Amino acid sequence: MSHAILPVLVIGAGPTGLTLACDLARRGIRVRIVDAAPRPFVGSRGKGLSPRTLEVLDDLGVLEAVLAAGNAYPRMRIHWRRFVVGRWTMMAPRAATPDVPHPNPWLVPQARTEGILRDRLASLGVTVEFGTALTGFTQDDTGVTATLRHDGAEETVRAEYLVGADGGHSFVRKELGLAFHGVTHEEERMVVGDVRVEGLEHTHWHVWPFANGGMVALCPLPGAERFQLALQVKPGDPVPELTEAALHQRIQEGARPGARLRLHDASWLSVYRPNVRMVDRYRVGRVFIAGDAAHVHPPTGGQGLNTGVQDAYNLGWKLGHVLQGADPALLDTYEAERLPIAARVLGLSSKLFDGMRQGRMKALNRGDELRQLGLSYRGGPLAPEAPGDTARVRAGDRAPDAPGMDAQGKPVRLSDRFRGPHWTLLAFGPAAPDVMARIRSRFGDGVRTVPVLAKGVGTGLVASDDGASPRPLLDTGGHAHRAYDVAPGADALILVRPDGYVGHASRPGDLAALEQFLTPLLPRPSSRSIPSMPPPRVEAAPGVTTGIPPA
Repeated sequence: MSHAILPVLVIGAGPTGLTLACDLARRGIRVRIVDAAPRPFVGSRGKGLSPRTLEVLDDLGVLEAVLAAGNAYPRMRIHWRRFVVGRWTMMAPRAATPDVPHPNPWLVPQARTEGILRDRLASLGVTVEFGTALTGFTQDDTGVTATLRHDGAEETVRAEYLVGADGGHSFVRKELGLAFHGVTHEEERMVVGDVRVEGLEHTHWHVWPFANGGMVALCPLPGAERFQLALQVKPGDPVPELTEAALHQRIQEGARPGARLRLHDASWLSVYRPNVRMVDRYRVGRVFIAGDAAHVHPPTGGQGLNTGVQDAYNLGWKLGHVLQGADPALLDTYEAERLPIAARVLGLSSKLFDGMRQGRMKALNRGDELRQLGLSYRGGPLAPEAPGDTARVRAGDRAPDAPGMDAQGKPVRLSDRFRGPHWTLLAFGPAAPDVMARIRSRFGDGVRTVPVLAKGVGTGLVASDDGASPRPLLDTGGHAHRAYDVAPGADALILVRPDGYVGHASRPGDLAALEQFLTPLLPRPSSRSIPSMPPPRVEAAPGVTTGIPPA
């Protein structure tokens, strides 16, 4: 066992585990991420990225690569045998707006998303350890002792925290003894996989809802001329052999008899049974679970991968802060914020699945709630309700984006200012210079102040005496002021958390209230350091009280 304690051990290198590892690594937190699989997953499985997940990936610095690896969702063609009987747009496309630059889901095979995140993680100095299984763990008040097995050899690792992102069959969840409430639809089976199909246009998502033996769907995947196959097996029917010949015959007989279709070159095939399950706890001591380890979704709605990525995004900054000296009670807010969100999203996915089972075509429709832009932590431990606040954007809500210009007249967006592991304070109005000086002296680089200047306001008031630019945003179109309900020239303070949600909002700005909210959440200086973890770890100052519920 290494004598240097590891800050975080992540189990599972799917989208959830990779997101968490990337977020921790960019904060300077030493992390290991292991996966029992011998090699990366190669299939398309979770292929839909929600607009909110695209914003997370933007913050992690991989959005450009993700957009290049995918495309917009194609329209559906509804078939009956050899005839096209309808066309369907599953989710009506939305035009980009100043506050939502990426309003539509993006189709990217899961293997490509994972590959992009692995590359990002490698650029941060961390490599996924495949073929490495967690075989057991114990914990005490100061850490977790885990046993890993690789190539038949065992290794004991001591970590401050362990996170199970190891999927629906999670070893971590089972070892914790957490109940996995819900149902597995044993009678509802589906063959899924990635195949080539000759004789079928690659421009549409082809669906045979009334095929003999059960629904058949072929969704075109970006590039490579492959389709994701989804083939329903009706209750009581045998599952077809997972061979190209058997599946080709099933499509020929059940969907398009007599058609010149040829299914071949299957790169991945699996039998899937829909699950609707979730835990009632996200944490036991120093061990956390996230993603499918905490909640599994039916395929309808494409919410599983997205909810897991956002679990990790919520947990990452909190683990990072605590490891650098913030009050450990901050970690209690992970479950308090994410469990209700998971329950809500799971209920939506389940409702859509029930509609599909009952043959209701309207169940193919996808509403705005699946974009996940309206999910909010209002009323939670980090976003208490403010009496009398009627603003559209309040504490707990997603922080809207907005375009503007920088001090040199170049286009810039608020999301450019949010990007990174820091908190961001939007300071509206004439009080911005005093706010900047106060925040810098109190909180240093952990909080970056962005003066938001109304049209016609000069940039001289944002000058810095040490040459460090505060990077203002000139709100030439008034979009930022409108998005945050701030009148031009009025003072307001909007504090944006590292995960892109509003932590504090005051109109006019209440600097004392902002400091009272923020002080217990940030790391506090200390003489203690951990040599194995750059940057040095710091402890919370004694005597600081917090509004966070105690552990």
